Amino acid sequence: MQEGSYIWIWPQQQYGAVNNRTDRIFLTILVLAAILLFSIDLGEVPLTSQEISVSVVASKISQIGIMGYSTSDSVLTPHLIHWLVALAYFFGGNNEWTTRLPGAILTSFSVPLLYCIARESFRIRAIAIYSSFIYLTILPVVCYGRLAISDGIFTTILMVLILSVLRSRRDLRYCLGIGICLGIICLTKGLFAISLTSIMVVVFLFWDTPRILISSYLWLGIFIGLLPSLTWYTCQLHNHWSGDWGNQTQPPWYYCVELIKWTWPWLVFLPQTIRATWENRNFSWAKLTMVWGGVYLLMISLVKSKLTWYLFPVYPSLALALGFYLTTIEDWTSFFSYPRIWVISFAILSLVSSGASIYLGLTIPGTTDLQVVLGTAAVTMILAAILAQKQDRQFLPILVWGSYISLLLLVRSHHWIW
Repeated sequence: MQEGSYIWIWPQQQYGAVNNRTDRIFLTILVLAAILLFSIDLGEVPLTSQEISVSVVASKISQIGIMGYSTSDSVLTPHLIHWLVALAYFFGGNNEWTTRLPGAILTSFSVPLLYCIARESFRIRAIAIYSSFIYLTILPVVCYGRLAISDGIFTTILMVLILSVLRSRRDLRYCLGIGICLGIICLTKGLFAISLTSIMVVVFLFWDTPRILISSYLWLGIFIGLLPSLTWYTCQLHNHWSGDWGNQTQPPWYYCVELIKWTWPWLVFLPQTIRATWENRNFSWAKLTMVWGGVYLLMISLVKSKLTWYLFPVYPSLALALGFYLTTIEDWTSFFSYPRIWVISFAILSLVSSGASIYLGLTIPGTTDLQVVLGTAAVTMILAAILAQKQDRQFLPILVWGSYISLLLLVRSHHWIW
């Protein structure tokens, strides 16, 4: 490996000392960018069937109170999303905007949280910036994060938990945050989600920092965090189980297909990212991404019930690994050429977007806004292809900002729900 490789050089020597003021500036930018993308025009599209169910429960809770609704048949379904929506109804009335607002706002904070996780894992700002913007510009993250479903909130809490895990390696008092987050997850997604999360955390800690597993702070935090959740479920034992299960049956590779379908253009870099992560598997960040993304993906793939938004918690780990890899290729122009497959892929994406825009214009009236979205994506991809062909590393910022603008135009239209 070349002497200039960032892995072997102390981060302060290559990238400068950690500047908290600079970090606060980037965090502010990320928060504003995320809130804009997640909250703009929330009430312009009718609620989906899943959101209608949430709205009905939240309306009943806002009318008769939490304990008054606790005798319903669906009481064992985690109610955190319903409580938040009911609170929004209390202040803003019952409408599409207030139904989606709590989940959208909480999900938007997962973007700066990923920045903090990346800074904790790498101490390199460039990786944190790329990871955050990649995550923010993944289509399912934006579309599902704007819906009144619990998966975006679950992902945000999961990222707080992971940040607590990483910081507990320096200060065991952060173990208290692990337990508290587990309790909130239990109230957000139920016992199955807390089982998945617990397995993921135990595997990572056993692989990376096993001493934390015997910390008294960890078990105290788990007790404090799970006590309210267990109390809630224990008080409702007279009701039948009706957790967050569905009747959908899909093949085990369903989520892999979903990743391939909806993670463009970042999927272009996925093969090299997987290889780079595996080659660095002795580092904590690689262990984290492999356990977070790989173990979680494997476990949800083995479950009979499969819904597209169950994949939501995998996207941050994917963005973290992609951010690491994209940071490494910024110095390639001095030694290597960008793979030709990248140029070809961007060109194909541009052609597909252009073709889809033209097709909609010729066959389906009233889709002008969607044509603009596809046209913006096409321009972004062709510019990225041209710059990559010229070995200009500015193709990466073009991808980021072009994807963000395309998604912003998409959510301004009425076509962001499918």
